[in-house]
Amino acid sequence: MSCELKNPTLYSSFIRAAAGHSWFFENTEVALHSIATNRSHNTYATPACCLDALMWQWEHLLRSHHDVAKGRKMRISLLFGALFCLAMPVHAQDYIAPRGPDGVHPDLNGIWQALGSAHYDIEMHTASHSLQLRDGPHGPLPAVKTLYLGAVGSVPPGLGVVVGGKIPYTEAGLAKKLDNKANWIDRDPEIKCYLPGIPRATYMPQPFQIFQSTDSVFMAYQYAGAVREVYMEDPGEAPVDSWMGWSAGRWEGDTLVVEVTGQYDTTWFDRAGNHHSDQMKVTERFTPMSPYHLMYEATIEDPVTFTEPWTIRLPLYRRMEENAQLMEFKCVEFVEELMFGQWRRNPLPR
Repeated sequence: MSCELKNPTLYSSFIRAAAGHSWFFENTEVALHSIATNRSHNTYATPACCLDALMWQWEHLLRSHHDVAKGRKMRISLLFGALFCLAMPVHAQDYIAPRGPDGVHPDLNGIWQALGSAHYDIEMHTASHSLQLRDGPHGPLPAVKTLYLGAVGSVPPGLGVVVGGKIPYTEAGLAKKLDNKANWIDRDPEIKCYLPGIPRATYMPQPFQIFQSTDSVFMAYQYAGAVREVYMEDPGEAPVDSWMGWSAGRWEGDTLVVEVTGQYDTTWFDRAGNHHSDQMKVTERFTPMSPYHLMYEATIEDPVTFTEPWTIRLPLYRRMEENAQLMEFKCVEFVEELMFGQWRRNPLPR
């Protein structure tokens, strides 16, 4: 991996134009250009390495300048040069992950978790009063069934994970999504602890673990004890539909590609009512970005519900606690009263 400047002339021209003073950044240009071209400093793996190299260059430049005024200007230039070092991207394609058990493909073993609010709504959204709303005298208010959750039942804002911003629903698909959202507490399968399906399981607010051997991949999820086998040899079509679907995997370079079919149409993408049909095909891509991150992409194809394929993209983070592990969250027992309590011999108040 390298943090060398790909186009030092472009960087220096830009900062000159922004400042409107050609001399002000003259020495910074010299230093940055030297970093980019000096063969003895060609392994700047991170912005911090770039900063080290910039400081090294400035140490030599400052020795040649004894003018106090120019020295002050050069120190200001150093500040701007440092800012540009920090802004330099670290390219994921430059990262070479350690090899896994087969010695050929990257090691994806570990416990991973998504951060953010995609589990609330995979599209960009503002904060709202509640997961389910009703019309109020001056705007939306929590629905009766979610009113007493207060702030716990509110929705935090999120930038979204849908590439391009919007899900390309058909007219009927969008109408169903809005109806789902208006009846969230009665329809979201998560409320009744049904298995989340793919891709939702990946960005639930609970971790999951990848087990990778020489010839197989297995994924276990803390939520509801969900699991799935990724068949690394073509398993054919799904024998039956299921909550977690039928996963067929392959490697494309250092990316694990998993095609998931055979899912029930009752799984959702999030708590906002985003849905699909039983014709959905999900193509997942797990790509190592660093020792601590995977880039996750899932392309959704479902001609019954959407006008065209679309993709979600988000990073997954390695859990780094010394005792990191999946714990037990078997939520079926938590919803027994909700689902079956009315049939007690002596029902409790509801």
